[in-house]
Amino acid sequence: MRDIMTADIPALSAGDTLKRAVELFRQTRLDGIPVIDDAGQLTGLLTRTNLFDALLAGSTLEEPIDGFLTRRVVTVEPGAPYRQIVETVKTSPVGMGVVVDRSGAVRGVFTKVDMIMALFRESDLLSARLRAIYQAMHNGLVSVDDAGKVTMLNAAAESLLGIPEKEVLGLAFGQVFPGLDLHRVMETGCVEVGKKWEFAGRKLLVNCTPVLDNEKLAGALAIIQDLTELEQVAVELESVRTLQHTLQTVLDIAYDGIAVVDAKGKITFINQSMADFMGLEPERVIGRHITSVVENSRLHIVARTGIPETGQLQQFGGTHYVVSRLPIVEQGRVAGAVGKIIFRNPEEIKELARRLENLENRLNYYRKELQKNGSGNFYTFESIVSVSRVMKNLKREALQAARGLSTIMLRGESGTGKELFAQAVHMASPRRNGPFIKVNCAAVPEQLLESEFFGYAPGAFTGARKEGKPGRFELADGGTIFLDEIGDMSLGLQAKLLRVLQDREFDRVGGIAPVRINVRVVAATNRNLEEMVAAGEFRADLYYRLNVITLNIPPLRERPEDILPLAHCFLSKCNSFLGTGITGIDAAAAAILKSYHWPGNVRELENVVERAVNFATGEVIKANDLPMYLRRVRKTEGEQTGMKNSLRSRMSETEREILKAALEEAGGNKTKAAHILGISRSRLYEKMKKAGL
Repeated sequence: MRDIMTADIPALSAGDTLKRAVELFRQTRLDGIPVIDDAGQLTGLLTRTNLFDALLAGSTLEEPIDGFLTRRVVTVEPGAPYRQIVETVKTSPVGMGVVVDRSGAVRGVFTKVDMIMALFRESDLLSARLRAIYQAMHNGLVSVDDAGKVTMLNAAAESLLGIPEKEVLGLAFGQVFPGLDLHRVMETGCVEVGKKWEFAGRKLLVNCTPVLDNEKLAGALAIIQDLTELEQVAVELESVRTLQHTLQTVLDIAYDGIAVVDAKGKITFINQSMADFMGLEPERVIGRHITSVVENSRLHIVARTGIPETGQLQQFGGTHYVVSRLPIVEQGRVAGAVGKIIFRNPEEIKELARRLENLENRLNYYRKELQKNGSGNFYTFESIVSVSRVMKNLKREALQAARGLSTIMLRGESGTGKELFAQAVHMASPRRNGPFIKVNCAAVPEQLLESEFFGYAPGAFTGARKEGKPGRFELADGGTIFLDEIGDMSLGLQAKLLRVLQDREFDRVGGIAPVRINVRVVAATNRNLEEMVAAGEFRADLYYRLNVITLNIPPLRERPEDILPLAHCFLSKCNSFLGTGITGIDAAAAAILKSYHWPGNVRELENVVERAVNFATGEVIKANDLPMYLRRVRKTEGEQTGMKNSLRSRMSETEREILKAALEEAGGNKTKAAHILGISRSRLYEKMKKAGL
């Protein structure tokens, strides 16, 4: 009402004269003026008709208006809706009404003229809305009046029929659209659906409906759709139906049982295997809750939480089966879950899993070995197995030293793991992304040491490559070079190495220009360099240059608590490499390993474990699987006390046996025997001389 009414109108008060009324009527074009009391409440309405009747009856202008008022006044509130106003106007005996608020105060008036203008506005708005709807429709729309003349084409109809609306407005539809029969619809007033019509080379589908106004025909509408689109939709639906049938067939012939539930846990699908397993028909369980069909089911929980559960054991009829439950997610929302039951014996699955794990372990081992052989940079301090305090302290010191750039000297007996420490230092250093180059000073022939270290220029000597060859120091530029068995280096080469360490440059064999490098040197030896310096076999200046940071790796006999952890580590490695399944070491074998003094250190322990794995007949390594010389060392507790007193002599005897065995295996070839034992030839000669061989 507040959008229709006339506000800010004058009002008469009780006791006002007819003259006052005439004056107010002259100020406004209203057909009536509301009359209010002293409290501002509506008491009546003085219309022009009331005023004229009073004057014709001979009343003077000075008479009060009270006797001439209309007391039955139509009133509405400002918030009254449009439909209520329409009904009020229809039943009103006068041509206007008064708008009052809930307190009874007058806020304005409304007339039938106001109502008509509002009706026009409403009609225009409705027409605009309908036209917007028609224009937004995907389907074409043709509208005709009761005479059959075109009144509208929407945009979709223009596109489908290829005719602009302005060219056909006012024309008879039969003239413009031949074949489109709207006469019968307009004559009968009945709706016709699904009529096929061809126009401008298009196949169209038409729905026709009459337009009625109070049961009187006012025209007709034709809604047009391209039949090509419908045929395409039909083809797509048929494809979906075929795909669904194919998937249904695939799921039904699957060996495993499959069930699908919605978000509420109600079954939407089960395959034939699942139905046969439960002894039910698939169509009889659709719509039922999963817990009423499958015992101990958690599928409804997965559908609620969205958390997958794979490889779980679930009991059916006293038998355990492996099941998996996965949520079905649609547009980020869990819409249900699918469950799968594997109808296989769990023992068979465990055996398959064991075989797969074994294959995976072997693959991982070969991959690691390939990586190590490819770059040698894959050992870290975490790779060095140890539980002893002395080794933990050593690794902590080595890690701190690795973060710098100073030269490091690794001291220790053969087989203690000096190369592992060298690689770990490199991987923990700022040069970890650079190369790691290893040179065994005892393994390179004396005449080739210089060219191996520093390379040679093109044509440096007969048989040399035409393009020359870079040496190990040049290859290690930007990284680390590991000089193993540094004590076996000749004095001449020691002088050249000293220059490299001091000046960071060297000359290739046959070269004329110095080569500058930036490398970190990590050296290692199992010899007593101090005695060699005193004997003149090792340069003192090189010794002090190399001996910046010294890390002494203790032999295995000085850290017996590391023996069994290392043995188990080598056991796992052998299982992966050899494809065996040895699970452990029994107490007797462990006692022998712990009591042995291991002159060959960690390398000897690894070889012993590998031999035991090859000879083991059960699931664990037993004492009989160990080499005979280890078993002979094992004594009673009382004998062990006596053994401690003669430990040095027995160590010499055992070492002598090992040397003899290596020489026999090598057929007397000392170079091959040194390789078997993992020591240099000079070291082998020293040990043979000491053992009287």
